[in-house]
Amino acid sequence: MAPTMAVSSTDSFDITDFVINKGNGVKGLSDLGIKSLPSQYIQPQEALINIIPQQSIPVVDMSNWDNDPKVAESVCEAAEKFGFFQLVNHGVPLEVLDGVKDATHRFFGLPAEEKRKYTKELSSTNNVRFGTSFSPDAEKALEWKDYLSLFYVSEEKASALWPCACRDEVLEYMKRSQVLCTKLMTALMEKLNVKEIDKTKESLLMGSKRINLNYYPRCPNPQLTVGVGRHSDVSSLTFLLQDEIGGLYVRVNEGKGEEDGWVHVPPIEGSLVINVGDALQILSNGRYKSVEHCVIASGSKNRISIPIFVNPKPNDVIGPLPELINAGEKPKYKNILYSDYVKHFFRKAHDGKKTVAFAEISS
Repeated sequence: MAPTMAVSSTDSFDITDFVINKGNGVKGLSDLGIKSLPSQYIQPQEALINIIPQQSIPVVDMSNWDNDPKVAESVCEAAEKFGFFQLVNHGVPLEVLDGVKDATHRFFGLPAEEKRKYTKELSSTNNVRFGTSFSPDAEKALEWKDYLSLFYVSEEKASALWPCACRDEVLEYMKRSQVLCTKLMTALMEKLNVKEIDKTKESLLMGSKRINLNYYPRCPNPQLTVGVGRHSDVSSLTFLLQDEIGGLYVRVNEGKGEEDGWVHVPPIEGSLVINVGDALQILSNGRYKSVEHCVIASGSKNRISIPIFVNPKPNDVIGPLPELINAGEKPKYKNILYSDYVKHFFRKAHDGKKTVAFAEISS
């Protein structure tokens, strides 16, 4: 058990050492019972968001996917207009979703010395990483989040290297979501007149996968910080499993002359939230849009979320698909090595959608 004591100030000890070096994470801070947010986590005013009530992203019911082409059309329309949508009746069993949520709580409930084995300094592999915030070395203000990031190479390597507290449930969740991923990607490609996902396309669209287990502990001053800062994902698609608490916000109407702001993505039991990432925006030559999103902190409950990032392979070159350019579209993005794009994303703090400018062709 973590120590519990009411701490009114954290000035008397080294936050970086406690949170990052000793592996306690922000969960460790929260478990101490701190009464005020350490200054390292206080975000500048511009990082906090303007929330638009009574709006949300589309919800698509997939129960009639095989018989009604309008279901696939709804997915493509949501990817073009919103970049975000929720799926219900998607075919991934509820017990699999519940299993991976339980496993996430189990991992973060481990003692700090157990989790610390998977930090950058101590992990036996780059494919398993326990950490906190997003990029502590690059951030002016830290994010109120801990995570375990697992890069999938093979079932054999995952079985050998991933933490046993969560390994089996995570693998089962990834396996059971693969059919859904292929369905969605096939529909999205057909809308772009890409008739077949051959081996090359499969690598480009979904050649590698990473899953994160995210933990957002209760926060003493949630209005002063963020769980995750505003950003778009570098994936092709992201599949997000939320718990019942909520806190994910998506930016809408950016630059459209309408009210620019942020809408909540309400948790729906058994649903998955899907969003377009930068890689798919680039591959689709801007037809499908990656969208800024963020997570607010909670003052009352511990929250978890579990995204699967479906990505190109690191050594793939991404750029507008040949089918689009051959049809006469002018390319909006240059060809770029995907690993270079990802490195550019991770070497700076979260900064909205600025990463995608790295691939834009100057007009």
